Amino acid sequence: MTVTTPPASRAAEILSRPIALNGLTVPNRIVMAPMTRQFSPGGVPGEDVVSYYSRRAAAGVGLIVTEGTYVGHDSAGQSSRIPRFHGEEQLAGWAKVAEGVHAAGGTIVPQLWHIGMVRKQGQPPFADAPAVGPSGIRLDGTEGEGRAMTRQDLDDVIRAFAEAAAAAERIGFDGVELHGAHGYLLDQFLWAGTNRRTDAYGGDPVARTKFAAEIVAAVRAAVSPEFPVILRYSQWKSDNYDARLAETPEELEAILTPLAAAGVDVFHASTRRYWLPEFEGSDLNLAGWTKKLTGRPTITVGSVGLDGDFIKGFQGEGSPLKGIDDLLDSLERDEYDMVAVGRALLQDPEWAAKVLAGRTDELKAYDAAALKTLS
Repeated sequence: MTVTTPPASRAAEILSRPIALNGLTVPNRIVMAPMTRQFSPGGVPGEDVVSYYSRRAAAGVGLIVTEGTYVGHDSAGQSSRIPRFHGEEQLAGWAKVAEGVHAAGGTIVPQLWHIGMVRKQGQPPFADAPAVGPSGIRLDGTEGEGRAMTRQDLDDVIRAFAEAAAAAERIGFDGVELHGAHGYLLDQFLWAGTNRRTDAYGGDPVARTKFAAEIVAAVRAAVSPEFPVILRYSQWKSDNYDARLAETPEELEAILTPLAAAGVDVFHASTRRYWLPEFEGSDLNLAGWTKKLTGRPTITVGSVGLDGDFIKGFQGEGSPLKGIDDLLDSLERDEYDMVAVGRALLQDPEWAAKVLAGRTDELKAYDAAALKTLS
């Protein structure tokens, strides 16, 4: 009897290609985007978190980027249910997560995070810790509670990122992602709206990259040369969608070049809608421009598979499905290298398997009720 193999879907042909990120080979081009879930009491990821990530790896996600995890600095966060990437119990929990994802056939990196001036005074896990940032200025331009970082603060945070990265490699992760987007600490230094320093860490766009570049360099020095270092960055900020680091490709190149030189292996360019061009006169999105300007591999992200604003999605709105043919076109042209999927993958753990198999009729529209569980 002759057995015929069904033709591979176009999605499978394009998304199933392995890719090398420094010394790591990822089996395909699908990334799970980092999404804060707050299911880790005491900052410790439990067996439910292990299952949550492993389930998606087993269904075909090539690279998992974990939810943001606080680095070991008292001012890094403001929730006792968001996981931390420091402490014996916390790291033991994360080691089990990495082991579970590997057993399911995936690769995984933790997203290392410091929220900076977003922090509200008196919040856990360290209630007495102040909010700190480049100039003590919040995203809305007000000073409020908090203060500008001293030289000692800068050194402490740089060390915290480096120690977290070294821990990630030690307990079995495949790389690290540094959260430099959405108005959190690293981004507060990159953006003129929150960085008004007059020392070497403020001023023109290149000077504003100094702190992030020093963190990248310290992380790079703390891990093996082949260990991938990913940087997530964005133009927009939380509650300020019109904010921009760069108005032109030339300005963007000036910002990205020092970061690449410091040791970024991959850029994760966060946009709200991946299909929107970044600059006039070109169809390239932010990830496309980033790859063109730096030559580094890039990850695109922003409402993949859905037709609805993701901020509103995390505030309770559902989102209808959206096709990905345009996404596949851009990947086929090598405008960028990987695609990070957020809410669609949160809603449907089998999203990758269904897309790769051409079973798009089985995909589930996003329902905000999915936020209430760790399914």
